[in-house]
Amino acid sequence: MGEPKSQGRKLASIEDLELTPTVLSKLVEAGYKTLESIAAANSAELASIVGIPLPTAQRIVIKARDLLGLKFKTALELRVERAKIGRITTGSRSLDALLGGGIETKSITEFFGEYGTGKTNICHQLAVNVQLPEDRGGLGGKALYIDTEGTFRWERIEAMARGAGLDPEAAMRNIIWARAINSDHQISLVEEATNELLPNENIKLLIIDSVISHFRAEYTGRETLAIRQQKLNKHLHDLARIAEAFDIAVVVTNQVMARPDLYYGDPTQAVGGHVLAHAPGVRVQLRKGRG
Repeated sequence: MGEPKSQGRKLASIEDLELTPTVLSKLVEAGYKTLESIAAANSAELASIVGIPLPTAQRIVIKARDLLGLKFKTALELRVERAKIGRITTGSRSLDALLGGGIETKSITEFFGEYGTGKTNICHQLAVNVQLPEDRGGLGGKALYIDTEGTFRWERIEAMARGAGLDPEAAMRNIIWARAINSDHQISLVEEATNELLPNENIKLLIIDSVISHFRAEYTGRETLAIRQQKLNKHLHDLARIAEAFDIAVVVTNQVMARPDLYYGDPTQAVGGHVLAHAPGVRVQLRKGRG
């Protein structure tokens, strides 16, 4: 499990882009060492970071996506591709059934709910379960865990690993953790993962717990809402591209806010507005049990 990833959508190498030695060297020096990292990049940002003309960057990104199969395809091809989607068990049969078999790769799954509903616990369990072999509901891979609230507990991982029949120390080695101290750091950690970790490690799950916490704390008041949403929108689009390009599952947790003006139905609402609502392929609301 510690070997670099050798499966998934990687059909070719960066050399197949047929670039000049100078441009190829610039890409590698900037951290773009694989087709996946290039395919997940924004053309304008690639041009700026690498120091190449925008048209050149656009051609490189398009070629990388073509080599990875990220292009037009027939509905029949899509059906065949969907049949190969990987899934990670949550450890709950009923929740797995609700999710169509588990947490899907190539997609973002969001868990939202008030404090104490088990969002972080699910993240811990998924970080362990992704390491299980496919015949036991895992993907035989590692987890990348970005902790924005300081709620990660190795003790829980140790207990869950034992419960899953895994060696606790090996399971903890297969979870790569980082504490994000603000929204900019959170974004930079994802960028670092794209350029360094994902191409070289057998990572099959990226967790951000929680995706909204820093954005919500740093951008307060209506006058900063537009800036926050634009920044959050780009961050979520980056996560979606990463999920697709690297064939991994992305799981994010979200907070809720109270709606005192709502007289009927659930008075809680997920934070993040339409930007966060549209990003995940699946949204799961968690509630506290009665009694």
